[in-house]
Amino acid sequence: MSKENKSRYALLGMLSLAPMSGYDLKKATDESIGYFWQENYAQIYPMLKQLTKEGLTTSHVEEQEGKPDRHVYTLTDKGREELQRWLSEPADYQVYRSELLLKLFFGKQTSLPVSAEHIRQYRERQVHLLHAIEGMEADFPERWNENPNAPYWLITMSYGRHNAQASIAWCDETLAALEKLSEQPETTTPNKEKTAYGN
Repeated sequence: MSKENKSRYALLGMLSLAPMSGYDLKKATDESIGYFWQENYAQIYPMLKQLTKEGLTTSHVEEQEGKPDRHVYTLTDKGREELQRWLSEPADYQVYRSELLLKLFFGKQTSLPVSAEHIRQYRERQVHLLHAIEGMEADFPERWNENPNAPYWLITMSYGRHNAQASIAWCDETLAALEKLSEQPETTTPNKEKTAYGN
């Protein structure tokens, strides 16, 4: 059985906020759910055509002077029902994949400075993300407090903030652990030595 494409529900959800063109959807997605759910144009435009074919959205053309026409998509009643049906289902468990953790797991095969640099780069990204989220939270009351969706948006931002803070703390802990390793005498492990993870 093929895995269901959840991009359809991300787009239905965004269109529940307002009618949008494909360009609008990409921009709105990047500025909202883009912190935890990415969509690109190659996914958006074919999916919009599919949703319209299924009767979940309708589209109309808006002419623009000196610019290409805008194809604006609107959620239908059927589309809103489909979105609500999906929202009521249990969320699928997402198998977590992390290239960073994969590289750290095999970190004995490279040098400590290489592993430490991976951590520093990751920490820098998390600090940048944390500042971005804190900035959005600071501006939130003035921009969105009257919006009925606001409490739910704040919940997702809070999740991002907690995750970023925890990641930064983990980075600091890991850098300290790597520093301790660097102070220990270098040891080598024979290739054929048995370990807990194989022969």
